[in-house]
Order: sequence, then C-alpha cells, then structure tokens
Amino acid sequence: MVVHTLHYSSGTSQSSLPQTPCLIIGHLQLLRNFVTPDNLKAKFGNVISPELFKDAVARLNPGTTADFIPLHLNVAGVAALPTKCSRHNSPSQPHALYNVLKSWDPPCPPSGDANERHIVIVCYPQDVLSLGSAVARCFPLYSAKTSSVFAVKAVRDSDELLSTTPDKDLRNESKENRVVVEFLVAPNAAARETIAVDLAVSDQSLEVISSIAESIRLAARIVDMPCNIMHTTAFVQEAKKVAELVGAEILIIKGEELRDRGFGALWAVGMAGPEPPYLVVLSHRPKDPAAKNMKKIAWVGKGIVFDTGGLCIKTPKNVMCGMKRDCGGAAAVLGAFQSAVRAGFDQELHAVLCLAENSVSSVACRPDDIVYSYSGKSIEINNTDAEGRLVLCDGVAFAQKDLKCDIIVDMATLTGAQGMSTGRYHAGIMTNNERWESLAYWMGKMTGDLTYPMVYCPEMHFTEFKSSVADMKNSVANRDNATASCAGLFIMSHLGFDWPGVWLHIDIASPVHVGERATGYGVALLVGLFAHCSLNPLLRGLPRIAEYTDKMVCRSTPEYSAPLTREAGINDTSNEA
Repeated sequence: MVVHTLHYSSGTSQSSLPQTPCLIIGHLQLLRNFVTPDNLKAKFGNVISPELFKDAVARLNPGTTADFIPLHLNVAGVAALPTKCSRHNSPSQPHALYNVLKSWDPPCPPSGDANERHIVIVCYPQDVLSLGSAVARCFPLYSAKTSSVFAVKAVRDSDELLSTTPDKDLRNESKENRVVVEFLVAPNAAARETIAVDLAVSDQSLEVISSIAESIRLAARIVDMPCNIMHTTAFVQEAKKVAELVGAEILIIKGEELRDRGFGALWAVGMAGPEPPYLVVLSHRPKDPAAKNMKKIAWVGKGIVFDTGGLCIKTPKNVMCGMKRDCGGAAAVLGAFQSAVRAGFDQELHAVLCLAENSVSSVACRPDDIVYSYSGKSIEINNTDAEGRLVLCDGVAFAQKDLKCDIIVDMATLTGAQGMSTGRYHAGIMTNNERWESLAYWMGKMTGDLTYPMVYCPEMHFTEFKSSVADMKNSVANRDNATASCAGLFIMSHLGFDWPGVWLHIDIASPVHVGERATGYGVALLVGLFAHCSLNPLLRGLPRIAEYTDKMVCRSTPEYSAPLTREAGINDTSNEA
C-alpha cells in the first residue's frame, strides 16, 4: 500500500475493527502498565477484549529484536520493542519499530471512503521524535507499478519535466490510503520540563514531527525516482518548490556558467550528462536587524542523480544498479532545510545542492585531466568514479568564500568504505571540532539517524592524495588506509585544515537505503543537530534531552546497556536526573 497521508496525533481516537486495522507497539513495560481498557475500547471496540490483549502482551518475549503477535486475522496486532540495547543504538529502538511496521501487512477493508490503518505508539516523551520519524521511513511515496493505486502516469507538468503521481486510488477516485499515528506518552519519573509529556504531544510538537515526516518522505521519493525522471533539472524543480513553500531565496548556477564562474570540479563531473550540472543555493535569512551575533550555517549536499563511474566505469555490470541513490545527501539537505525553516530557524541557513550526473560521453572528464576547484586548488583526476568529493569541494568552498559561513556541514553518499567502517545503519561522521562530533553522535541516537565517528587525522591521511603535477589527486594512493576518512579530508582541504570554523562531514552511503528502498536518512539528523537554532520548543529541548540521556544511570551487562525503559532497569528517580 502506497500511503499518501500520514497524520500524527496524541491519545487514541475512536476506530473499529475490522474496517480500520490497528497496531499497538511500544516497550514491553509500557504495554503492560500504560495501555488502559479505555484505549483498547477506542481502537478495538468489542472485537478484542482487554483480557485477550493482556494475554497477548504476556506472551510477548522481546530481547535483542522486537516481538509481534497478530490479532483478529492480522487486522490488529501488538508488538514489543527490544528490551536490550547496546550503547551505540538509539534507546527508543526506531529501527526495530521500522522492521515491525514493514512486516505488518493487514488486509484492506472491503468498503469505506479510505484505506486507513492506525498505529498506536506507546513511549516516553523523549522518544516521540525518533519513533515518529521511523514511521515515515516505512511508507515511501514513489511507485511506478501499474497495479499500484498510486501508479505513476505518463503525465508531464507545465515545464515538461516531472512525472505526476496521483494522490487518489485510480480505481476509485474517492478512496485514499492514509496512516494515522497516535502517541500514548507515559510520564517519565525522572523527566525534567524539557521532556515533559505535555511538551512531547503539544500541537506545536506534533506539527513539527509531521513536517519532519513529510520531509523524510520527500527525500526518500527523490532518491527512489530513477534518473530518467529525477534528473538534475527535475531536482532543481523540487528545490524551487521548497523555496517557494518556505519563503527562501534561491540561487541557481547552471551548466557552462559553472565553468565560467570557477566551479571547475562540479562542471567536470557533470559536463557529460544529458542534463546540465547545477549549483543550487536556498537561503533563509531571518529578518532581525538586532541579531548582531547571528551564525551563518551551510548544509552542502552531494546530488549525483546517477553515477556510472564516468570513464572509470563501474564494473561488474550489477554494481551500477542503485546509483540513482547517489543524490541522497542533497535530497536530505533539501528535506531538512524545508523542515528546519518551517519550524522557525533563528540563524542564517543555506542549503547548497551540488547536482550533476556522472555520465560517459565524448566530452567526459578523463583520468589525468587537471581541473580547478572553486577554492582555486588544482586537482589531478586519477579516478572519475571519485566524483562526489569533486562536486562537494566546490560546494563547501562557495559556502566559505561567498556565503561567509561559520559552520559547514556536508552530507553525501560518498564512499562504499563507509559501510565497511561504520556499517549499514550508522553514518560515518568526521569533524575538526570534538564538541560537534559528540553532538552528532548523540543527536543520531535521539533522532534515529544513527552516526559513529571516523578517524580525523589529516597529518597522517591527506598524503594519500599527493600529486607530482597538481595540488592533489582526487583518489587515494593506498586503498587500505582509512579511505572513508580520506575522502572526507579531500573535501575539507578546500576549506583549509587551519580554517577556524566548524566543519562536519556525514557519509551516508549505507544508511541512505534499506534493500531497494530509500530511507530519507539525514533529514531528522540535520534538524536535530541544529535544534538549538529552532524556535520550536520540542526541537529546542533536544540538546538538553541528549545531555540528560548521556547522564542517565542504567543497569548494564557485559553485552548490553539498558534502553530508556523501566523494563530494562532504568534508575528513574529524580535525584539521578
């Protein structure tokens, strides 16, 4: 089922089985103690009794994975999230929630105005954002299946660019697929004001969670769409829509203008593509003349809409499948910019999208070519498949030189080595600032976009790019020497290793997708990283929540440290806060 609408609310609304399938999911102790007969009556009516539900919960046995029990021919169900959680996982267990929702496939009702299902999440206040974001990842928007109720028709928009996806059932225009997500939030005895129940489920909080979910699905849709539809020019149209929605300024530098203005690296990567390369900058400047100490922040995203590898073409043939996902960094930056500005961002924020198709033609960039980046540095090309760092070095240099940014974050599906370094679920992060490394790690746990630090040691690793004829090569000499870290250092070298600002690199090559579907990874992480710049109370409190979580006293074993649930033995007395 392709879901068009996600609706977030608090409490339990009135619905009935079997017309409205319903899943109740949460940590085991909360399912035992916080789901009331009134909640069950509202969702299940008389079909499933409180006694039956209590018996089902008693049979749940989660450990390192979630446990699920279907009820009433799978129209309903109850699931318990894992009770064991290592210290590098998110305590709220959003990945486990994702796995349960992806596997739950209730039958569609035979009649009614909508194909609707309800998901009731029972959680603590600090987990609302991460679990709400996890739900959004379960329901991608894009489908080209002709049997899909949201099948893509061969319809063009007014600019003859984008396919149009209908938002109604093609077989019944009055029927719509939607998911209602309801939070039952349990008070945490150790909670401060920053993670109070009322804050977590206020209208403002639910509105921002809904906005982040919308942006996650936007990013995932862009990544899921193939390059014959989501090419560079189509991506620019998406950026224009976001700029118009949030009232941002937009700058577009296109094609040969990039070459003429000194963006030699970005131009070299994209000049062989059927659509031109672009540098697109969305700018949010708060209108506050009294703000003398306003920070200037840039999020720079790699937007390679398809990566053949260039003349160093990817082999064997199946390696090229999935390279439509190489725009995941730019998609996440665009989605995060949309949510951050809509939530109220009190600093100057720029989204810099570096868009190109790394293609093959008679004018494609060759190995041995030398190009000049926007930083002025010369680059000897020794691998045309190391193109992401080339487009990003122009992007970060523009953020430094023209936008005068104090903080520059680049996000990219940069290296296959990232998956080997930090795995499928954790993005690799590296930075010149230890405080931001810690913040990115903890915000990954708070938002569900997990991260883990990679080595930052330019004096040992940047020598891998040594060239006898240029300032640097674009690919390493030794592929056994921290290649994911080296790729990040290449980008920072165009800022200068003595640059006094904050630089943070986030390599999302593996977590950008699960199987053949995009996850929208990075949207929630970027919003969380800069939550202290938000006017939204829920986001504003996230840094304090992360600090609070770090100080929680949990009972641990040699294998696991407990998640934030009483089931796992949290010491939740107020004097431990």
